[in-house]
Amino acid sequence: MREPLIIGHRGAPLVALENTMPAFQAAIGAGVDGIEFDVRLSSDGVPVIIHDDTLTRTHGVRRRVASLTVAELKGLGVPSLREFFELMAGNDLLIYLEMKSREAELPRVCSQMVREFGFEERVIVECFDLDLLRNLDLVSAALFEPRVYADRFIVDRALKVGATVLALHHRLAKPPLVEKAKARGLRVAVWTVDDPVWVPRASTLGIEALITNDPPTMIEGADQIRVQLDR
Repeated sequence: MREPLIIGHRGAPLVALENTMPAFQAAIGAGVDGIEFDVRLSSDGVPVIIHDDTLTRTHGVRRRVASLTVAELKGLGVPSLREFFELMAGNDLLIYLEMKSREAELPRVCSQMVREFGFEERVIVECFDLDLLRNLDLVSAALFEPRVYADRFIVDRALKVGATVLALHHRLAKPPLVEKAKARGLRVAVWTVDDPVWVPRASTLGIEALITNDPPTMIEGADQIRVQLDR
């Protein structure tokens, strides 16, 4: 197994539009260990894959995701979670599913589909809204970005909601916090890093996964580290 794991952030967004099937296929082709992506609900309650709450930035359409049906969204190039899971059924890669919207139904429908596909051992559900992780009976990751909480509270807040993974913005991934998290039994992932210097740093600190926009470059760095360790 590659150490650290290299996870494609929204697929391979330097190759194809983020969070689309071409981006996911490009990430798989590059040899990633997993894919990270964002999920919201359509107006008819179907989980779809898109980061923003509107389609303006990514698809050039001035509409809110929540105002369109899954059929309308698919027609604009937004994939459904089911389409993505059908693609992933052909491999054994890790799946980092970030819940972006706050509907109470979102955790339930995502969990239901994870079980339908038998992906319980592969999926890590992550969210900034930690309350959505409570009572989630899947592996979960507490997401943290800078300036939200003082570092000393981060580990406690993650554990309080039952998370087993700590997903840190790279500016938070300093040795004291990573070491504290690992000492308390948390696995650590870091986002979003595109500089290969992070590969040896992650290996030294025991960071499990790096989430990146540039999978090929980071994979090359990780594979070089592995070759050096095998000598």
